[in-house]
Amino acid sequence: MSFKIGDIVSVLDDDITGVVTKISDNNLTIETFDGFEMEFSISEVIKAKSFSSNVFMNTDLNTVISEKEQFQKRKSVKVKPKERNLPAMEVDLHIHQITTSNKYMNNYDMLNLQLDTARHKLEFAIKKRIQKVVFIHGVGEGVLKAELEYLFGRYDNVKFYPADYQKYGLGATEVYIYQNINP
Repeated sequence: MSFKIGDIVSVLDDDITGVVTKISDNNLTIETFDGFEMEFSISEVIKAKSFSSNVFMNTDLNTVISEKEQFQKRKSVKVKPKERNLPAMEVDLHIHQITTSNKYMNNYDMLNLQLDTARHKLEFAIKKRIQKVVFIHGVGEGVLKAELEYLFGRYDNVKFYPADYQKYGLGATEVYIYQNINP
């Protein structure tokens, strides 16, 4: 079907009608009656006056439906390299993030609470098949970091290393969980 500028057309899959303002290659630019310019492939539009003509009388309805229901390959979503490396989960182990009040806790109690939280979150990530977890422990004197390394070292399916320096500085450890380890 040939189109010319000024034709009134309708879009097949949408309730959009407008006037052809530009024709280029296999695309038409139409201006809707609301004043929006939109571009469509020529195969996506028909002349509006065709609705009242005999064009549809000669078309088999089942043919039209089968054309609509044909499988169309979906475009895969491209993941940017930076997004590919983002952790699925972050765990902040700073004491004020874990508990509302540490007023009556000594250093030993705080450290044990932080380690219990880390262990619980790591077990959760393993169970939910989350591959990367970043544990934010802060810089401090390095006691929590050393204890975390000891904890992570007890797991066979875990590899750990310093997290992205630009994002976390020296105060975080990233844990990679191997998912295909058979017990």
